[in-house]
Amino acid sequence: MSLTTERIGDLQVLRGGAGPLVIALHGFPDHPPTMAPFLERLIAAGHEVVAPWLRGYAPSTREGPFDVHTLAADVLALANALGHDRFSLVGHDWGAIIAYVACAAAPERVTSAVTMAVPHPRAFLRSLVRSTQLARSWYMLLFQLPGAPALARAGDLALIDLLWRRWSPDLRLDAATRRELHACLAASWPAPILYYRAMARRPPRWRRVATPLLHLHGANDGCIGLAACRDQDASFTGPFASEILPDLGHFLHVEDPGRVASRALAWLRQFPPPP
Repeated sequence: MSLTTERIGDLQVLRGGAGPLVIALHGFPDHPPTMAPFLERLIAAGHEVVAPWLRGYAPSTREGPFDVHTLAADVLALANALGHDRFSLVGHDWGAIIAYVACAAAPERVTSAVTMAVPHPRAFLRSLVRSTQLARSWYMLLFQLPGAPALARAGDLALIDLLWRRWSPDLRLDAATRRELHACLAASWPAPILYYRAMARRPPRWRRVATPLLHLHGANDGCIGLAACRDQDASFTGPFASEILPDLGHFLHVEDPGRVASRALAWLRQFPPPP
């Protein structure tokens, strides 16, 4: 099941398959190629899959702004360019945050959604004062400092490698995958960390989600603890489920693409787009 690279508007995308559209959104510090084994399983199950390099990530446009509303608008514009009125979303990390915003902004268009590694932002914000999550989120504070772009890029992106190791303790990227990811991030810098600055300077108003949504989270996630995943139900007015997957970390779809794709596909099948 091959994925091809093409340009659609301002965004470079990986694309493959035929059938109901799934737009897959990567997170930080990541890009679509690491998702390929997961995406290929969605394609094999009968979906068209389009995974963009998010705004700011080369070779997509590096121009801002990088606030969540602009990023969600990029997703809706991408669906328009593909000729789809209805589609599903799968998002990891920042891709999950964008998915929550897109679902709230256009519930009539997003048929179903699967978010990975990030709970609804309301639950996450509560966890900052009710758990040890603030200590886990030290890097978000670091990224607000003037010298953060240079520090985070130093030593061949040593800080980025550290985050991958801490967030998914049992995962090690192979050398070729790591080189490809580093090349993307180096060409994109400092846009990937400007997402965090935009969030801090213009905090969004987080809305409830009506789209049927499944949240998947690794039990060993070193970035966002399980305490942040509690008490999400009030943030959803439509069907909602949250599942903790044992033995997986933050990059759960990279660690075990088969298991994670199986959970995602089961949810998407429950809420197919109208004919």
